[in-house]
Amino acid sequence: MTKGILGKKLGMTQVFAVDGKCIPVTVVEAGPCIVLQKKTEDKDGYNALQLGFGAKKTHRVNKPAMGHFKKSGKGAFEFLREVECENVDDHAVGDAITCEDFFAAGDMVDVTGNSKGKGFQGVMKRWNFAGGRASHGSMFHRRPGGIGASAWPARVFKGKKMAGQMGNKRVTTQGLEVVDVRPEKSLVLVKGAVPGPVNGLLLIRKSRKV
Repeated sequence: MTKGILGKKLGMTQVFAVDGKCIPVTVVEAGPCIVLQKKTEDKDGYNALQLGFGAKKTHRVNKPAMGHFKKSGKGAFEFLREVECENVDDHAVGDAITCEDFFAAGDMVDVTGNSKGKGFQGVMKRWNFAGGRASHGSMFHRRPGGIGASAWPARVFKGKKMAGQMGNKRVTTQGLEVVDVRPEKSLVLVKGAVPGPVNGLLLIRKSRKV
């Protein structure tokens, strides 16, 4: 079995437990993912499966990619990702991996996605700097302050927290609980929030720390 499955974030809602508690959940369309290629230790140096997720119109795919897709016989796909797999011989090209095969209520998972991009931001928003005095005349409200050392080393150290691009990075949220699995619609309800915007691509794996 693969160690992950691809999905799409559909949005957030809430469900009620048997004891009446309200649980905030993220609705994820997990799979079905089609096996497009098998990577083996002998040939590639590692074991993994290349999965395709999200149907795509064939006339929007170039000929080299379409030739790759034809091996599975399941059409074209919008997203292709490699997922680690212990025994690739358990799967064949063209097999479908569904959420029913992978998840059960109560499982703990790690969800990886691209966080929302927030553009160029200052140090107070990006790094939670306190800023300067807000009173009149201080002239130091939201500035970063000094960034250099003295005559030595006479340079700015690498990794200095400064203004710049915020968000739009690969982020993993660990230890999320699977509240419910609805295989008839390929839906998985995950407790809490997951990275990325609505319709963003997600990689869901069994939690490594639980």
